[in-house]
Amino acid sequence: MSDPVDIAVADHIATVMLNRPDKANAVNLDMFDALREAGRELAANKSVRAIVLHGAGDNFCAGIDTSIFQDPEVDIDASWFAPLEDSPANRLQSPAYVWRELPVPVICAMHGVAYGAGLQIALGADLRYARPDASLSIMEIKWGLVPDMAMTTTLRDILPLDTVKELAWTGRRISGEEAHSMGLVTALHDDPLAAATEAAAGIRVKSPDAIRAMKRLFNSAWRLADAGALALEAELQIGVMGKKNQREAVMANMQKRVPKFDD
Repeated sequence: MSDPVDIAVADHIATVMLNRPDKANAVNLDMFDALREAGRELAANKSVRAIVLHGAGDNFCAGIDTSIFQDPEVDIDASWFAPLEDSPANRLQSPAYVWRELPVPVICAMHGVAYGAGLQIALGADLRYARPDASLSIMEIKWGLVPDMAMTTTLRDILPLDTVKELAWTGRRISGEEAHSMGLVTALHDDPLAAATEAAAGIRVKSPDAIRAMKRLFNSAWRLADAGALALEAELQIGVMGKKNQREAVMANMQKRVPKFDD
């Protein structure tokens, strides 16, 4: 049996693939845990400078595997909803929230469907590239559920609240094109995986210190009061300015060569 999540690392780029193509990459319990562990593994790999997240086969992810609801051996009790030891997210939220916790950019490539849990996993990424004909939905209402995979943290700075309510209450499907028009998708591409890989390649040749500091700054400062946001800007700039990688960025530009950064 194939692993539910496949990880490959090359040239400072990690590619994470949801790997249940015969089930449209629907998320079962093994995949919930495998996605969380993939995030933890990559967080510990200091050579990784960017991550591409995508699905095998014809779809990104069709949402939760509904066989979970019918399996008598599955006992989802209160412990599943308690925060993990190393995260504010619980076991069910972590497969989406872990991408936000990672220190490096995560770019999600979506094709086919991204429903329910699949869309929430994509929302944990920093950037989302989709095919124009992709189909997206906050679909939890279909199963009488609340969207509970960290969407209240990942979506709140992307869409207006009334738009989120409309999508969640109706569960309606929207195309990649409509998702892009409302800001849910970063960009449209006929081949989102190729575009995501190209973007990651562009990121990996930039100073990893500055890239990581920017992710922390943007994810933290956006919801801080002015004083806190300005102080964090200064703190992070002090942490990179004049250091080896920043000096290398300057010298490489002046000498018109490819920089050589330390991880």
